[in-house]
Amino acid sequence: MKHLTKWFITAFVGAVTATSCVDEIKFGDSFLEKAPSVAVTQDSIFGKAEYARRFLWTTYSKLYYGLATNWNDVDGKMNTGMFECLSDCFHSHNSWDGLNRHYYPGTYTAVTEDNTSETRFSFTKEETWECIRAAWIFIENVDRVPDMDEMEKERLKAEAKVIIASRYFDMFRHFGGLPIVEQAFAAENDYQVPRGTVEETVNFMVKLLDEAASVLPWDLTDDGESNWQGRMTQASAMGLKCKILLFAASPLFNDDEPYCTEPPQEAVTGHMVWYGGYKPELWQQCLKACEDFFDMLAQKGHYELFQPTGTTCDDYRAAFNTAYFTRNNTELLISTRIIGKYNWDWWYYWGDWVPNGGYTPTLEYMEMFPMSDGTPFDFDKAVAENNMFFEDNDYNKPTRDPRLYETILVNGAKWSNGRSIELWAGGGDNANSTSTETGQYATGFGLYKFYKEGKGSLAGNFLEWPYLRLAEMYLIYAEALMKNNRIDDAIKQVDIVRARVGLKGLVASNPGKDMRNTDNLMEAILNERACELGLEDVRFFDMIRNKRADLFERPLHGLLIERADGGSGSWFDKPDSERGEFPTQFKYTPFQISNAGRSWWNGFNPKWYLAAFPVKEVNKGYGLVQNPGW
Repeated sequence: MKHLTKWFITAFVGAVTATSCVDEIKFGDSFLEKAPSVAVTQDSIFGKAEYARRFLWTTYSKLYYGLATNWNDVDGKMNTGMFECLSDCFHSHNSWDGLNRHYYPGTYTAVTEDNTSETRFSFTKEETWECIRAAWIFIENVDRVPDMDEMEKERLKAEAKVIIASRYFDMFRHFGGLPIVEQAFAAENDYQVPRGTVEETVNFMVKLLDEAASVLPWDLTDDGESNWQGRMTQASAMGLKCKILLFAASPLFNDDEPYCTEPPQEAVTGHMVWYGGYKPELWQQCLKACEDFFDMLAQKGHYELFQPTGTTCDDYRAAFNTAYFTRNNTELLISTRIIGKYNWDWWYYWGDWVPNGGYTPTLEYMEMFPMSDGTPFDFDKAVAENNMFFEDNDYNKPTRDPRLYETILVNGAKWSNGRSIELWAGGGDNANSTSTETGQYATGFGLYKFYKEGKGSLAGNFLEWPYLRLAEMYLIYAEALMKNNRIDDAIKQVDIVRARVGLKGLVASNPGKDMRNTDNLMEAILNERACELGLEDVRFFDMIRNKRADLFERPLHGLLIERADGGSGSWFDKPDSERGEFPTQFKYTPFQISNAGRSWWNGFNPKWYLAAFPVKEVNKGYGLVQNPGW
């Protein structure tokens, strides 16, 4: 279960069970129906400030958390899958997750949404509607709390509005236009809420965020940052607005042609999955939102990229690690958490699913990370110069973008105990031979981000999900600037993010390429987003919102690493007399991933950009129109 912060855990002791007044969401004729007994419970909760606050904290606990942490509809994430394994950066070698059961073989249909919780994001099973309804109940009832002052009431209502907008965005990026719910609904109401257009859905989210931003404090300094981080702020509202407008302005919804021409087309003709044509003003709106955010940042301060304390790779890695992994840092704008400090569920489930091969990085992703000076990676050159990951394979001299080592486990990387990782075929950490493609290192690489050195290395961490952080804001701003023909300003924003890990700017790093060409700059921005925000639910949606069928349909690869001396087995397991020098020469052979190869590699169908609504839900007849192609 997700939660806000450690203080809120103790707040539940002796509290009224807030979930009792958020019954199961029902659609159709009983859309968001209120149970008959709720009024009594609401009188109890909203009769005292302490109980009302706890009710809102429970609503916070239903915010989106991106990692798979338990066996249930919400926390299982496609039965332990993750969105990024549908992108070109990661692949799942876990045969029983939803990726391998439904998406890779191409067997997913709208009926799949009715029959399983293994789909990428369910319209009815992700606690979105429960969360939205709870937030509206709070907004509609907090004014009658007798022992809470008006200023706090307005602030808490504003926080609830950001919560609603965030949960709408979680659905919007999967489905497009949504039913717009603007109240909790009483039992006597008519609950016919049809599907809204893309424009209506975006305007609804933006309106909520604008209202919230006009009330909320910019940051949590006055509240005590370490105790309250996770609460929504003005920065949260303004930042989320930028992220929503970026998605809305992108070609998926904002183009001269709809993304899918297959029947049914009612959602297309009704503008529920696009704006009906290209609107440059959407990019202007996104840019204005970014400018407003950064103007406020310049005035108010507080939020900043976490900077390194030195200039070594380890220094840069430590700064980057703090930015995405560590709670209570000044880069997080919105973060969500699970209860407790390294709780048992996290240890057992996440710690075991990674070794099953569920999140294996691809060769294509490894190649996105530049060299340590910022120049693009060249595979053939790296082989010739023997500096694929380290200089002459001196494992104390890394040669690549520091974020690579913090995201992907590569051959020769060192654990905290000083041991070098053996990912060559048959090595001590990778027992795979040339004929096997299974397990944690099935692609010749392992996952490091969010997993570190395994279960034990996660002990002592209060785990959080970086829903939105400042580094992404710079990259959103860069894209909005580029789309408004402010090329040099766009490059500056990208360079700010690169500088944090010691990389030269885009222009200096690419002397033979015109980085002011918008096609080149767009690719650089997308590449930077992949390197900076890997496994943070960004790359998959970048491919979707830009309608990048070319990226979806290209076959992906792993890297077979073999010792040049023909040796195998673990160097550490051999007697000193037989060891010789630790291997530094390797043969590198790319191979196409074959384990559950994705059906769309042979021809991607654009209907996959958006998910299907459950057939049973569409058939209820309250106006939920199915997406094209499904």
